[in-house]
Amino acid sequence: MSKTLDTLLPGEMGVISHVAGTGPIKRRIVDMGLIAGTVVRVQKYAPLGDPIEIKVKNFNLSLRKMEASTITVKPLEGTVQ
Repeated sequence: MSKTLDTLLPGEMGVISHVAGTGPIKRRIVDMGLIAGTVVRVQKYAPLGDPIEIKVKNFNLSLRKMEASTITVKPLEGTVQ
């Protein structure tokens, strides 16, 4: 079952399966290391829900919900703490 990155809860992990979109936003996302096969973990949401802080390749990254909604992930089971 696939979800988008913006629908994962804090503590959940997933493996990126696809990055949608075109143009400079997609290029920036890919340049930051968010490519198919990469494991990501949602760290937390800002108080108003935007942006989202994720952990990818041992560094923390903040994404807008709009950007996170273009990233399809396959959730990993048993990752919520």
